[in-house]
Amino acid sequence: MMQRNVSRSGGDMRWLSWICLLELAFVPDARASVPEDLRIEHVTIVSPQRPGETRDADVMVHDGRITMIFAGASAKAPGRRLGERTLEGSGLYLIPGLIDSHVHLGAIPGMTDEQEQAHPDIARAAREQIPRSYLYSGFTTLIDLISTPEAMARWKQSARTVPDTFFCGAAALMDGYPLNYMPKEVRYTATPYMLVEARPGVTLPPGIKAQEHTPEAVVARMKSDGAICAKTFFERGFGGVHNLPVPRPETLRALVAAAHARGLPVLMHANSLEAQRFALDTGVDIIAHGLWNTDENTASGELTALEKSVLDRVIAAKVGWQPTLQVLYGLRNLFDGATLSDPKLLRVLPRSLIEWYETPEGKWFRNSIAAGTPDPHTLLADPIGRVAAATTYMAQHHARLLFGTDTPSAPTYANPPGLNAWMEMRHLADAGVTPEQIFQAATLSNARALKLDRDIGTVEVGKRANLLLVRADPRKTIDAYQQIVEVILGGRVLDPGALAANSAP
Repeated sequence: MMQRNVSRSGGDMRWLSWICLLELAFVPDARASVPEDLRIEHVTIVSPQRPGETRDADVMVHDGRITMIFAGASAKAPGRRLGERTLEGSGLYLIPGLIDSHVHLGAIPGMTDEQEQAHPDIARAAREQIPRSYLYSGFTTLIDLISTPEAMARWKQSARTVPDTFFCGAAALMDGYPLNYMPKEVRYTATPYMLVEARPGVTLPPGIKAQEHTPEAVVARMKSDGAICAKTFFERGFGGVHNLPVPRPETLRALVAAAHARGLPVLMHANSLEAQRFALDTGVDIIAHGLWNTDENTASGELTALEKSVLDRVIAAKVGWQPTLQVLYGLRNLFDGATLSDPKLLRVLPRSLIEWYETPEGKWFRNSIAAGTPDPHTLLADPIGRVAAATTYMAQHHARLLFGTDTPSAPTYANPPGLNAWMEMRHLADAGVTPEQIFQAATLSNARALKLDRDIGTVEVGKRANLLLVRADPRKTIDAYQQIVEVILGGRVLDPGALAANSAP
């Protein structure tokens, strides 16, 4: 795993090596469970492909899929089947399960490998709870953007019930971001989809064959391994590093062409103005971060004409755009005394893990940031102002916003699974993204962008029954996601109370 063995006593900027880096996604065992025959009666359906709502509807589910929808006084649903479970939907809304299109599921947030080995009971409880916490928060589908088949198997074994999870293969440039942060003795063997470019003075490591690391070769391997997408990177560095190699345009164009030929969308880690221009120039489908960084000289919270012109290109090309605001706010949250005392945290993390976070050992990441930051409470003020302004601009101009959280973006306890998505929604709303735009971004827009819309993203006959019963209309308020009555995963009804980490505080 990339940088999983980071030491707590590292250099003053070592914490930066984790940003957008934690990885390893996995496919769940939920599909293997026997789904229920299910009937949801007298419910109001809110689905993103329809401009209105469908009132007083009955929805029938069989073998994990929606088989029939009856609505209105003239529609008469068939009689109940033997063994069929019925949910009363009067006064409730039936919506698609949510999709987080940017997660990293390999590590326990805030723990190094060494710490996990030192606290096996805490780690075991955390790994069993994390999948349930995503479901508790309404996320029935996750996309891990950097993974391998071996990692998928580990996630499958982490809990009895996990969200439907898909993965991207990481086409990172040899010795570029994020591989540069890995020890060289494992860097080249742990990254099967690494890209190799012929460069003057560069000798390939032993055992690495250039022909196995061309764009065509790595995409072919991703597809064979079961990836549904490819992720690549344009990052010159941060903190004390600013000279990392980045891919050549021709390399990325070849990667995009190879991926598209196999039906795989391409995402790019691109959080700077230069990187987002590069993504547009090379035909990437999804920009996996908002506009955090720029060389433009501007006041915080204002966009220059050049920045707007790049965002206009994103909008015109209908490229997907993930703001990932909570990545930056989450680093600040490390220095907020209320973060670990938030009662919502007890619903998504075991009490033993929260108590460990309160110890000096558990605060290692927070302390490493504080050591190199004059005033942690103003940490990242310029990037936060810029990405918030850019998100406002994109929402006002009806960009193709996609909901992704980058959970966890670093080894931080301030990116709790599931709850981190709620914090992202609040920041999106503060930036002017409407509840309806957030609903679209977290359902159908994500499904379409990742080519999963034949199965999920809407409430329609034939779709996989990944659904939520909620008390409010999500097109009108994001509070709907805090009022989940039932989670339905492939036709299986899951009680949110049973998914929560601890009893109500």
